[in-house]
Amino acid sequence: MTIFTRKTIRRLTAAALTTVTLMAGAACGSSSGNSGQSADKQDITQQTIKPGTLTIATGDPAYAPYVQDNKPESGKGYEAAVAYAVAEKMGFDKAHVTWTRTTFDAAIAPGSKDYDLNIQQFSITSERRQAVDFTPSYYNSTQSLVVRKNSPYASATSLAQIKNAKIGAMVGSTSYEMAHKLVKPDIDTFNDDVASSQALDANQIDALVVDTPSAVTMVDSGQVKNAKILGQIKGSQDPEGMGIVLPKGSKLTPAASKAVTALKKDGTLDKLQKQWLHVYTSLPMLG
Repeated sequence: MTIFTRKTIRRLTAAALTTVTLMAGAACGSSSGNSGQSADKQDITQQTIKPGTLTIATGDPAYAPYVQDNKPESGKGYEAAVAYAVAEKMGFDKAHVTWTRTTFDAAIAPGSKDYDLNIQQFSITSERRQAVDFTPSYYNSTQSLVVRKNSPYASATSLAQIKNAKIGAMVGSTSYEMAHKLVKPDIDTFNDDVASSQALDANQIDALVVDTPSAVTMVDSGQVKNAKILGQIKGSQDPEGMGIVLPKGSKLTPAASKAVTALKKDGTLDKLQKQWLHVYTSLPMLG
């Protein structure tokens, strides 16, 4: 039988207490870590306008190819699909997403909002950043050339072939900047897209530079009679692009931004663009 002295017993007791303390500390640390993760996840869902539900706004009406049949809840159309993909990355499944409608101007005006996210082709600008938050871009549109089908330039396949054409664009726009930089230095300017499209329709200019989505709408709607899109201008992609809008200082901005970045990195945005924006992405590129 082993006989322990009082000194030995004291040493064993101290060692045992130290072991128990370390184990308890490790257990508390593990519990604290899990609680922290749960709290972080809970914080995101509780920061929304309606706790547990993500409220996403779009235009009224919302048009294809961004939203099919004016029904964003279907998830069909580029922006509807992107919105649900972002929501999922943020921890909201489709059942916990609700839609609302806003006007374009009201959505980016200063003041309180009735949405968590708003997606309706908002170009990211420094001026708008003063009133609202933006995620990184989910689509960077290009500029395209619109001509009349009976134009002498209607069969051009390069920018060099239209160097003598009279070209117009809206003053102060990205379209003007790109036309001046990439097509030719002398560009006729107009106050808005309506005036510029009327000038093309009236044969006052040979070609019009406008962002590709607007070019498609202009031609498909007959805004310019007997018109066609010559092609996209190579190198004209908008460097800022379109971002999802959030209320200024929203606590959801980091999570939404992280979601868009992840969707861009894993190829989801590219896949959705090919699926829903092929009418834009399939146009020839003019260099």
